[in-house]
Amino acid sequence: MFLTNGQVNILGGKSMSEFVEVAARIVVIGVGATAVMDLWLVALKLLKVPTLNFALLGRWVGHLFHGKCFHEGIAKAQPIKHERVIGWLAHYAIGICFAGLLAAVAGVTWIFEPTFIPALSMGVVTVIAPLFFMQPAMGSGIASSKTAAPVRNCIKSIVNHAVFGGGLYVAAIALQWI
Repeated sequence: MFLTNGQVNILGGKSMSEFVEVAARIVVIGVGATAVMDLWLVALKLLKVPTLNFALLGRWVGHLFHGKCFHEGIAKAQPIKHERVIGWLAHYAIGICFAGLLAAVAGVTWIFEPTFIPALSMGVVTVIAPLFFMQPAMGSGIASSKTAAPVRNCIKSIVNHAVFGGGLYVAAIALQWI
């Protein structure tokens, strides 16, 4: 924030139109990267590899509004009305937040001049969220430690998030054509 003529400039010296363009690009990159990850998950399903159930994410989010964050097992928790929709919306909102985090860490210039390594790195780093927060909160333990195949599940999470990182780059490059 900057002081200008006695007023706080929360845009950091940028005009409103520049701010809106950056925000819109972050949204598009986050949605695009999440869609790339979803295409990857569809491919895994076609290969009979178990993947994420976003209804359970929605159930977890729904329970947050009732004051419950940690569960013994989210699949056993009381279902929430519209949990599948809530889960998908949360999934895409998280993707947008991670795209914003990439812009904050790599710099806004990255949005206009994307390179692969920062995007892939951000994707891999984002695996911290499921391994150390989401899985424990949903009852699977830290890094899936309470599941039947924790190492396999961790590897799947890392690969899924690396694909998301690749999606960040693909989405940002696609924006260059617009």
